[in-house]
Amino acid sequence: MGKNVTFSDIAKYTNFSKTTISRYFNNPDSLSDETKQKVRDALDALNYHENKVAKILARGKTEFIGVIAPNFFFPYYTSVLNSILDTYRDYGYKFIVFLENDNSEEERKYISELLSYNIEGLIVLSHTLPSHELQQLGIPAVAIEREDEFISSVNTNNFKGAVLAVEKLIGDGCEFLIHINSHNPEDKKMPAYARIYGFEETCKKHGIPNKEFFVSLSNNHEDYFKKVSEIYSEAKEICCGKKAGIFCSNDIIAVDFLNAAFLDGRKIPEEFEIIGFDDSPQARQAIIPLTSVRQNTVEIAKSAMELLVKQMDKGKRSKPKSVVTTLEHIVVEPQLAERQTTF
Repeated sequence: MGKNVTFSDIAKYTNFSKTTISRYFNNPDSLSDETKQKVRDALDALNYHENKVAKILARGKTEFIGVIAPNFFFPYYTSVLNSILDTYRDYGYKFIVFLENDNSEEERKYISELLSYNIEGLIVLSHTLPSHELQQLGIPAVAIEREDEFISSVNTNNFKGAVLAVEKLIGDGCEFLIHINSHNPEDKKMPAYARIYGFEETCKKHGIPNKEFFVSLSNNHEDYFKKVSEIYSEAKEICCGKKAGIFCSNDIIAVDFLNAAFLDGRKIPEEFEIIGFDDSPQARQAIIPLTSVRQNTVEIAKSAMELLVKQMDKGKRSKPKSVVTTLEHIVVEPQLAERQTTF
């Protein structure tokens, strides 16, 4: 057909009232299966294309969810975002995505823009704004791997991930353990702090001598490799010929340490066993494939959407409509993906 198909056109074709056609689009459960099938057949015959804008205006629901993510220097965020976008198949929600760069004012502008689109919920992977500020936005919000005191969240069991890594290194006979982390050790509210705590507690449990390196790293590969190479040189001296186990807080650090050791002619894993965190493509594609703690990004994204949709639905059903304030914190279990940098 050459013109837009209206409810009147569909009603005329089916011999149903316009009220019935409206119920098909807005309250289909109130119709019989036979009636719904007749309407579906009519839509196909008339080549009907749904006017999403009109539907939004009529129902006041945009079906948009906002996402604030850090830039994609860390592949973990790319993987999580891809898994979030894949949930469209299950829920039908569309996503408006902004990438932030540790700039709080810039992120506030992004959120203001998202709110102007009348988003129904927000997923936050960035670490810039505190959760108490996000809680005051007036819409359901779910955090992923960030400080989450005042909003619901989905996190990896970071403590268990560290324990898996350290137990593996100890079980393989490593005599000295080193942990390298770009996280601020004073910021204990971040879920990733548990990687530090897990390393410390497991070393203490087994009485293994150890050393921690905390380094501030920019989102620049050259800077990363330079600083990690300096840590490698120091670690080599500290270990004094002992077999060393290296647990890194992300795969980029781990691969850079691996490269520094490889360029120095060290035998991997005979002299250095290395474990990263994230199980990113870099881990699998490293010159010597890297053992890494695998975060289940598909399950993390699925859980975040389930949690957000549940909160949005509760808010819509409440009278008057309100933001759900009951907090839920979901923990997703990690696994150790063993490759050639460990035995």
